Amino acid sequence: MELLRTPDDRFTALSGFAHEPRYVEVTDPDEASGPVRVATYRVGPEGPGPTVLLLHGEPTWSYLYRSILDTLAGAGIPAVAVDLVGFGRSDKPAAVGDHTYARHVAWVREAVFDALGLDDLVLVGQDWGGLIGLRLVADAPKRFRAVVAANTGLPTGDVDMPEPWWRFRRAVEGAATLDVGRFVASGCTRGLGSAARAAYDAPFPDDAFTAGPRAMPLLVPTRPDDPESAANRAAWDALGRFTRPFLVAFSDGDPITGPMAPTLRAHVPGAADLDHPVLHGAGHFLQEDAGAELGSIVVGLVRRVAR
Repeated sequence: MELLRTPDDRFTALSGFAHEPRYVEVTDPDEASGPVRVATYRVGPEGPGPTVLLLHGEPTWSYLYRSILDTLAGAGIPAVAVDLVGFGRSDKPAAVGDHTYARHVAWVREAVFDALGLDDLVLVGQDWGGLIGLRLVADAPKRFRAVVAANTGLPTGDVDMPEPWWRFRRAVEGAATLDVGRFVASGCTRGLGSAARAAYDAPFPDDAFTAGPRAMPLLVPTRPDDPESAANRAAWDALGRFTRPFLVAFSDGDPITGPMAPTLRAHVPGAADLDHPVLHGAGHFLQEDAGAELGSIVVGLVRRVAR
């Protein structure tokens, strides 16, 4: 497996994101390469108490969480954001076929649990950050104090994906050159400035670096016999026993994940008796459209579970 590494100078002077990465190395579960470098970003104090784990999705990176990182830091709450392999400042497998759902789960698990040694976590997962993060919660529920599911889900292929998602997948598959900034902008309802669009383009100097964004839509289970359908069904079963606080914080303007919100609220015991917020006027990338509001919601949950 060939690994590409985005030059550091692509990340200089990013608008609103001055966080320096802390790199950790993880192993390839398929033993097809040497160590894989993963970028992480930490804010807030190190010490006892919950740590917020921020996981992004397709085709973004931890820049997506910049306002939430600032909100958490200002509240004195420790938080760690992770760039998925293939995204941000993490190493990028060069071939679309190098990316599998199982590999991404294993890479994040090793980075968070083993390399960083994090425990007592509050997951905030959006898009693929939930597809991966909820698998970790299901596998190691005692490591998580609480969960915030934000415009995400856990597809098994037993129910068809909505047509807007299929349109997105076809657009990615058919793009001769992947314009990542444009795709992110299309998932925002309040607009995305040129500086932010440039920041989302930064990890990808040319199309050779875009195997990760190209691969992820292909990895979503869309049929019952998908290679990861059984694992996701098992995760749903485990989440059906998760009794710690599970907050469903979706926007009101995401046609892709919106139908998953009531399913999560009804299925996870930890979602009972919570006031699940709806972020109004926000699209799929609610961190861009309503980052300050989502950050305040996370602060409130952390303070609740830290008592």
